[in-house]
Amino acid sequence: MRLKIILTLFALAWVALIVRVFYLSISHNAYYEDLSDRNTIKTDLTAPVRGEILDRNNNPVAINKLGFKVEIAPHLISGDDTSLLDTELNVLMKYIPSLDREKMKKIYLQNDSYYNQDYIQVADFIPYDAMIPVYSILNLRENLHILSAPKRFYPYNDTAAHIIGYVSNANQNDIDKDPLLSVIGTVGKNGIEKYYNTYLEGEAGERKIKVSAKNEEIEELSHKSPIENKQIKLAIDMNLQQYIAEMFKDEAGAVVVMDVNGSVLAAGSFPEYDLNSFSNGISSDEWKALINSADKPFTNKLVNGLYPPGSIVKIGLGLIMITTALDEHSTVNCTGSYVVSNRNFRCWKKDGHGETDIRKAVRESCDDYFYKGSVKTGIDAMSAGMLRYGFSQKTGVDLPNEFIGTVPNREWKRKKYHQSWYIGETLNTAIGQGDFLVTPMQVARFTALLATGRLVTPHLVEKVGDKIIQPEYKEVLSPTEKQKIGIIREGMYDVCNSPGGTAKNYIHSKVTIAGKTGTAQVVGISQDTIKRTEELNMAYYSRSHAWLTTYGPYKNPQFVVTVLVEHGGHGGNAAGEIVSKIYDKLLENGYIKNND
Repeated sequence: MRLKIILTLFALAWVALIVRVFYLSISHNAYYEDLSDRNTIKTDLTAPVRGEILDRNNNPVAINKLGFKVEIAPHLISGDDTSLLDTELNVLMKYIPSLDREKMKKIYLQNDSYYNQDYIQVADFIPYDAMIPVYSILNLRENLHILSAPKRFYPYNDTAAHIIGYVSNANQNDIDKDPLLSVIGTVGKNGIEKYYNTYLEGEAGERKIKVSAKNEEIEELSHKSPIENKQIKLAIDMNLQQYIAEMFKDEAGAVVVMDVNGSVLAAGSFPEYDLNSFSNGISSDEWKALINSADKPFTNKLVNGLYPPGSIVKIGLGLIMITTALDEHSTVNCTGSYVVSNRNFRCWKKDGHGETDIRKAVRESCDDYFYKGSVKTGIDAMSAGMLRYGFSQKTGVDLPNEFIGTVPNREWKRKKYHQSWYIGETLNTAIGQGDFLVTPMQVARFTALLATGRLVTPHLVEKVGDKIIQPEYKEVLSPTEKQKIGIIREGMYDVCNSPGGTAKNYIHSKVTIAGKTGTAQVVGISQDTIKRTEELNMAYYSRSHAWLTTYGPYKNPQFVVTVLVEHGGHGGNAAGEIVSKIYDKLLENGYIKNND
């Protein structure tokens, strides 16, 4: 009996062993094969070449400069013995003395390990001209790999810097968002380079290889080439862009030249900076100079500069007023001041404008008309209308991190400051002062609305690969606004062409244009001040910002030109010549048709 029990237990043990072997070898075969593959098959990604950016005339504005990178074989050090590594470094220094020997050695020592079988990159870019004469010599060395390595290059240096943007080394935060960057190494950091980065960077190639337990390559299993060279074509004309930059070389501010369908031919934020400084690796001194400059060259003022709009908003507020609370033929008597709640709100013209209707108010920028009109209209209707006209919202332009600005009203103030709204704030809003803040791109879009009746979406890119960017716009004007907008346009015509117009003496273009000037104060003026200091006699950074926003030709609107000169004082005086020359250049280059 005891023998039977022992044999039974022995048989059961064998059965259990056989079942376990079956389970491991047959049932879970796929699982262990997959596990084995993961341990022996390695996937290498190949970085694609970044797509180029061209202007509307196919002039390259962002290209890839051909160069080379250098990699050194691993395991050239043994304990403290670095003689093999030093030999390779000495050869590199002999033929390319511009390299940094200590930096290369430091990189190698940081990345070499027993398990690393990959060659170690010690130099990321050597110019084509420096490498080609010695390429055949270096490439024959077993411990060196000389590989192609394109580098971003900007032929126009600083021109249109804020539009084009630049690429720089990807940080860990960038890589976490886009793992492909761990292979590519660089990422768009500003402008078009950033906004369209995912498209421009392309898609990585893939190479699957079988490796040994020591991570040594045994054979290549598959290879897929990267998808690269994805091209973008801008709507920007770089010749026009350079022309404008030359006019702005001593000024700070912004310019937008846009056709009335939203296509931007030129757009500048000034001062500009050299994009190649970032591609090459900007020095700490250059970086400090950029970020510490009072003129803020590193800020893209087109979409990130927030400014009081001053009197340019009167053309929009005037339309709101004559379609809600006033008649377009009614007048106010401007005496030069208007007292509300024991505070004197002064018109810019000390002696006043006398009897003034909406057309005259736009032509001569009469503050008193808009003070009194705002009291009748009210801040709620004013702010709702300006929101419809595109302020305090993104324009949708293809630039990253666009700011929205502020259209102040009761709700905004209650949320931001937990305070009540006062009538004086309504009057300040009516002349584009107080907490009212806009971007130059918003002003250009707003001007196109006044010219055509449509609120367009600005765009800097004309074509992404084979896809052409189509115009987009919204209908935001009420039937009554569409009916009465003509008188606002007449006032804008008068600004540039009629006696008393605030830009009449400064516009000398072959194109008949309409527009509005604006002088936006950056410092307050005390109620006790009887005689204001002339702008030119004020300290530079205390002077008002100067606006001039226009469209033309007047009878057949085709383009908008908006100019902001920081601390320029009077809009017409500071910007009139710039605007005139831009329209003449548009006419000369055939962009403006039917100049009637």
